[in-house]
Amino acid sequence: MNTKGIKGRGTASNSASRFLVYHNEAVDDGWYSEPDDEARAPATEIFTENSKSILTRNQSPDIPFNVSINPYKGCEHGCAYCYARPTHAYLDLSPGLDFETRIYAKPNAAALLRKALDQPGYRPEVIALGANTDPYQPVERKLTITRQILEVLQQYRHPVTIVTKSALIERDIDILGDMAQRNLVQVAVSVTSLNSELSRRMEPRATAPHRRLQAIRQLTEHGIPVSVLFAPVIPMLNDNEVESVLAASHDAGMRTAGYVMLRLPHEVKQLFQEWLQTHYPLKAKRIMNIVRDMRGGRDYDARFGARQTGRGVYAELFAQRFRLACNRLGVDRTTIELDTGQFTRAAGPGQQLTMF
Repeated sequence: MNTKGIKGRGTASNSASRFLVYHNEAVDDGWYSEPDDEARAPATEIFTENSKSILTRNQSPDIPFNVSINPYKGCEHGCAYCYARPTHAYLDLSPGLDFETRIYAKPNAAALLRKALDQPGYRPEVIALGANTDPYQPVERKLTITRQILEVLQQYRHPVTIVTKSALIERDIDILGDMAQRNLVQVAVSVTSLNSELSRRMEPRATAPHRRLQAIRQLTEHGIPVSVLFAPVIPMLNDNEVESVLAASHDAGMRTAGYVMLRLPHEVKQLFQEWLQTHYPLKAKRIMNIVRDMRGGRDYDARFGARQTGRGVYAELFAQRFRLACNRLGVDRTTIELDTGQFTRAAGPGQQLTMF
């Protein structure tokens, strides 16, 4: 177990993909001194993936969307708890450091989306943007893939929901504000903690908490409906902040709220426990005991209906706290219904206008 962190990264581990037959493991034989943080910290590498399709269909009954788009694979935010980390194993890469340092971008995403929307049999339904990895992670500032996708959705008057923990979303207020006037967009901002130190450790390259609140204010001032996600809920670490996070987000203008209990599928189990031993060793055992109490004695329960909220006394008490906090603030716990009836295949670049 690697219990020495790397500055600016969520994990120091880089175990091989679970699908590989052979695994390599670095061993310190004591002959060499420990390198400093700067030498140990790997740089972020960006790779290009020329995808053949961009719309991903979801069949999970406990997730509130059927179609999603992920402009990137991997996420530089480096959240130690990220449930998407195991997807990097399908690339024969590690869900650890590789997930946050080897990012695969889809530069043809907007073109693929346009092609999909132009199919005669396409029927519009709300698209979730960034359901797996953050569409506004740092590389988006340069590549603008997410913005290109939004430009297509705006042109076709297609509804979209966005989940992010980045203030970079403010860049696209011009598009989002126009779509909001037509009831075509809702943004969910993940606010995990108001404690800057805890946030820095949990989400080392994500936007600081106070900037997320500013982003919520900016979005709502431009008429863009914002929901806040208190996610994940980590027992004894950030659960005591739920009321204060909701209150601060409400003051910033959020309209609806939700939460997701900590999920530890596949390799995330080990990575998160290593992270606990690095940053909160005195709390680690107690935190995992509560997690297992919610998951039927296991680190994770993948069953639909239970994986998002957990079960047992702790899960029930937290659900009650969340509900009461929302009621006191007058915050709705359901998402708004976006309009799919405005969808149009308006002519874009290179397309011919129809006569009738």
